[in-house]
Amino acid sequence: MKHLTVLHHPLVLRDLTVLRDKRTPSHIFRAVLRRMATLMAYEVTRDLRMTRVRISTPLERTSGVRVAQPVVLVPVLRAGLGLVGGFIEVLPDARVGHIGLYRNEETLKPVDYYFKVPRNIAGTLVVILDPMLATGGSGVAAVSYLKNRGAKNIRFVSLVAAPEGVRALRRAHPDVPVFTCALDRQLNARGYILPGLGDAGDRIFGTE
Repeated sequence: MKHLTVLHHPLVLRDLTVLRDKRTPSHIFRAVLRRMATLMAYEVTRDLRMTRVRISTPLERTSGVRVAQPVVLVPVLRAGLGLVGGFIEVLPDARVGHIGLYRNEETLKPVDYYFKVPRNIAGTLVVILDPMLATGGSGVAAVSYLKNRGAKNIRFVSLVAAPEGVRALRRAHPDVPVFTCALDRQLNARGYILPGLGDAGDRIFGTE
């Protein structure tokens, strides 16, 4: 699929197996998710804009680089919070916004209840963090909100995606690349990804 990057790194696949396993307790789930988010962050930010700088080592003057492109991380509440820590590990200067969305279990449509992002995001790389890209409703809504606030460079990051969700996001926002660790088979009648890993928010916070 166009604009879809599926990460096939062995360490990512190893950790995804742990997250899929229903026997994995919440504290292990959270730790592995954080580690996996760090691995994903490397791929998502592979083309960050850099600037050359001069520094002094203990022995001599030399040149190096610094990140010149500001980054804003926007987790979709509440499950997206599980990905923030890993991204912050490698992007300590990133600012963090939040989008509160939940899915109506009858209509499967997103319902928004909170939106707070930094000002002046037009020139930043905005990374939406949401472990599950299922129907695509929440993803489409999140991107729309951010574009309305001026965001022009947006990337969507998920652990697991369904083909239906990827297609929905591509139809609504063909300019937004999607990064995921697995493109799963399909959605079930309740809009859950198969084989998936269950409800990511419940598994992160132990509320299942």
